[in-house]
Amino acid sequence: MAEPSLALTPQHVVGWDVGGAHIKACVSRDGQVLDVVQWPCPLWQGLQHLHSVLADAQRRWPALWQAQQVLTMTGEMTDLFPDRQQGVQAISDAMAAALAAPGSPGAGAHAGCEGTPLRLFAGPGQWRSVDQAGTHWADIASANWLATAHHAARQFGDGVLVDIGSTTTDLIGFADGRVTLQGRSDVGRLASGELVYQGVVRTPLCALGPRVRWQGQTLNLMNEFFATSADVHRLLGLLPAEHDQHPAADNGAKTAAATRTRLARMIGLDARDGDDADWLALAEHWRQAQVAEIGGQLQRLLAVQPLRPGAVVVSAGCGDFLLPAVLAAAGVTADGGVPVRPYGQHLAPQPAGPGAAAPRDIARWAQVAAPAVAVALLWQQEHG
Repeated sequence: MAEPSLALTPQHVVGWDVGGAHIKACVSRDGQVLDVVQWPCPLWQGLQHLHSVLADAQRRWPALWQAQQVLTMTGEMTDLFPDRQQGVQAISDAMAAALAAPGSPGAGAHAGCEGTPLRLFAGPGQWRSVDQAGTHWADIASANWLATAHHAARQFGDGVLVDIGSTTTDLIGFADGRVTLQGRSDVGRLASGELVYQGVVRTPLCALGPRVRWQGQTLNLMNEFFATSADVHRLLGLLPAEHDQHPAADNGAKTAAATRTRLARMIGLDARDGDDADWLALAEHWRQAQVAEIGGQLQRLLAVQPLRPGAVVVSAGCGDFLLPAVLAAAGVTADGGVPVRPYGQHLAPQPAGPGAAAPRDIARWAQVAAPAVAVALLWQQEHG
């Protein structure tokens, strides 16, 4: 989307979702979403990438420091940090320093939150200051999915959130307006299937299964970082270019020819060893493998917490194009009476009238940046 000119005031709320590969942000006021953006940010390579994105944000939104800032994160688990506690604190300190009022004691420093209206999401109704980050790190760490699910639960009451992102997929049930959890931490959610560590952009293809079908043969894969899920969905025409933000595995082009070359490496071939139909069939094999895995984990979740009459499926993430196939794999269909409610359309209200952003732009980016939208709107709901 084109960068707006939006000078912020104390009446604005900016929601942040700081991940290991992207930073997402939402500007809201009076319960309405005014702008949403996602920046690529390879945080594992150093905090300078976070600082660069925050500089971009300050150019996009003049007087950014005046707004109330609320933060959720997953970036604390990147290998930049020795442990998650230090990661939570380092990210919180960096955000507080960058967002502090000019000339305030906290501006440009890493010593605390003085001068910075920044609060950290630690669960429904729980907002921590930066100087509490180290003490409450376990509640703050990797809680972005909880913000989205809690927001959805408030709106719809009963259902399941399916957020298929660039790197991971979150499958979160909710009932009676509350999130229902089998696991709260990443390790607990990996055990329950509520966290599926697959996405439509950054997942190495060797993670999607040990073997593939190629021209009537079953082949073992090369377990190398030769190609990613972005190559599969790009070649199939499913992945929008605006969400294909990270370099390819070989840092090469993202043309169809270069994509076929990367897929060929996975099975010890060159692109010339097959025709276009062969490579499309191979990509389709991997798409089906990813759908089967995510659908199977959703089926696990629904076996424990079946969808009740009136329940909905809330979709989110840049991989929402997989949702119909995932629901079918899990035995859930819209025809069976379970409606799908895209997060960006149903949970990101937008202002109307002259000067308002195009509704499709806001809805599209809110769909991708749902946790950033959720923390901004939850804060406003809870604090007026």
